[in-house]
Amino acid sequence: MAEFVEAGKRITLHFSVFLAEGNVLLDTTRERPEPVSFVMGDGSLIPGFEKAITGLKAGDRRSMTIPAAKAFGDWNPDNVQTFMRSYFSADMVLEPGLVVSFADKAKAELPGVVKELKDETVVVDFNHPLAGRDLVFEVDIIRVTDADASPVSLAMPAR
Repeated sequence: MAEFVEAGKRITLHFSVFLAEGNVLLDTTRERPEPVSFVMGDGSLIPGFEKAITGLKAGDRRSMTIPAAKAFGDWNPDNVQTFMRSYFSADMVLEPGLVVSFADKAKAELPGVVKELKDETVVVDFNHPLAGRDLVFEVDIIRVTDADASPVSLAMPAR
């Protein structure tokens, strides 16, 4: 009897993920020697992807569009902050696109991308780089087993 993708199951699959507009490949497992494996519902995947593959079984192939809100969220202008240049070390070479690590109130790492340099300030975007972007996932479900089955490899990137 076929097992279906649901919470608590170990899913082994190959995937490719693209930007919905322009079909730009962001990541794929198809060129790796082994597929990825994860436990459904463990929080390592974006919610829209988990919902989209729920109910599939080994051998199923699907292409699915995950809207931004169910992927990495909508782009939020409140997540763009301006800092005085003096906040950064004098030897740091600041340029647009540079990813800088900050600490949030709980001292957890919070990456931000330098978006703009002004005379006295630096504009930093703390939105996920894929926020506001619809994604297309192409998946091939290889195995669906109980969660305590041996994993093949680590899960795909977390949200």
